[in-house]
Amino acid sequence: MAIRALLRFPDPRLRLVAEPVTVFDQDLRDLAADLLDTMRAAPGIGITAPHIGIGRRVVVLQLEGPGSARTYVNPRILWASEETILHTEGSVSMPGVADEIRRHARVRITYQDIDGTERTEEAEGLLAVCHQHEIDQLDGMFWIQRLSKLKRDRLVKRYEKLLRA
Repeated sequence: MAIRALLRFPDPRLRLVAEPVTVFDQDLRDLAADLLDTMRAAPGIGITAPHIGIGRRVVVLQLEGPGSARTYVNPRILWASEETILHTEGSVSMPGVADEIRRHARVRITYQDIDGTERTEEAEGLLAVCHQHEIDQLDGMFWIQRLSKLKRDRLVKRYEKLLRA
């Protein structure tokens, strides 16, 4: 459909809590298509509506080939394993920098599909990390908030240096 402009860190809108989706219509389908196009252009493997300045609880993930994209509306975590993993994360809103974040190794989420049908999904590894990362974003928690202050400050300095270059 269309590639939308991405909000860039430290835009304060990235810290806002997204509102639940209540209407499942063509506008929602168009938003999901635009998110997919924007994510691919970034490039990235996950994106939320807040990344493009729209405060709605919509996530698009594509971890494999072109036909693997999935849209999650109003996702939330139902259960998370005690076991954790470290995974390198970044953001389409802060390109060029990444760092390791500790996340639950497995999660069970509930969400609605693009038609509003309630679904649940169990995930592990990268998919579990992506669900946690994007749900954090919907909750107004930008991924670097999970880093220690020292690591976060260093990463922000690296990002600012990239922007100046």
